[in-house]
Amino acid sequence: MDTVPHGGSVVAKSGLKQPYHLVDPSPWPIVGAAGAGLLLSGIVFAAHFGGPGQARIYDLPMVGGLLLVLLTMFKWWSNVLHESATPGMHSPVVRLGLRYGMTLFITSEVMFFVGFFWAFFNFAIFPEHVAGVLNPTWPPPGIHTFDPFRIPFLNTMILLLSGVTVTWAHHALIENDRKNLLFALGLTILLGMSFTTLQAVEYSEAPFKFAGGGIYPSVFFLATGFHGFHVIIGTTFLAVCWFRARAGGFTPTRHFGFEAAAWYWHFVDVVWLFLFCFIYVWGAGPPAVE
Repeated sequence: MDTVPHGGSVVAKSGLKQPYHLVDPSPWPIVGAAGAGLLLSGIVFAAHFGGPGQARIYDLPMVGGLLLVLLTMFKWWSNVLHESATPGMHSPVVRLGLRYGMTLFITSEVMFFVGFFWAFFNFAIFPEHVAGVLNPTWPPPGIHTFDPFRIPFLNTMILLLSGVTVTWAHHALIENDRKNLLFALGLTILLGMSFTTLQAVEYSEAPFKFAGGGIYPSVFFLATGFHGFHVIIGTTFLAVCWFRARAGGFTPTRHFGFEAAAWYWHFVDVVWLFLFCFIYVWGAGPPAVE
């Protein structure tokens, strides 16, 4: 049904006034689904048939799928930004729906990490579930874990500080203080990049390897690695918000894009606290010998 904006809501040509935004037909859902399917298929093909000395042709579906997903994200979110700047489209009900959507997305991300914690506790509390071990302990024999009060503790302090700076940026935005908004948001981005850099250093010094290392390296690298991936996504999210804020894309009353990024960043903070407390501290074994 064709609609025209009117008085902060949307009016159908039939004359019925209603507050919902009826989106225009878009190719991006089907393009995104195709890209995600191609990306997943490409990862499977590359894992099973690729590798050193193999033809790189197996990587093509993975690269093509990734490019399609990135294109979909860019174009779809560009459309959302355009809609948000069009009078009458993002009514109060629509904005509430966006908040519900972000809340449900973060909830799904929480359940994603619940799976990793479930696997960790399954083996940490019941080490006899680890196959092929005569005297089961956790961490398994021969695994030397990280000292939790070196790089992991420093990264914890970095993320906690970043939670403070992103809240500072949010308050500056509400007060229409553009200078402090850009400064605090820039600090948050730098802290996120610092976390990623330190985690890369930690991985390079790991006393165990993901490939062929057994159950502990698998759980450790999947849980902390996916969290690191979420930090990179969150940093990118905040960087986009910085450029939007610099261009005047937010106002004290209309800034849900920034709020969504801040919610996501706080989620990343909380997940790391659980990782630090349980995997690094509670699950620590004999440290690596220097």
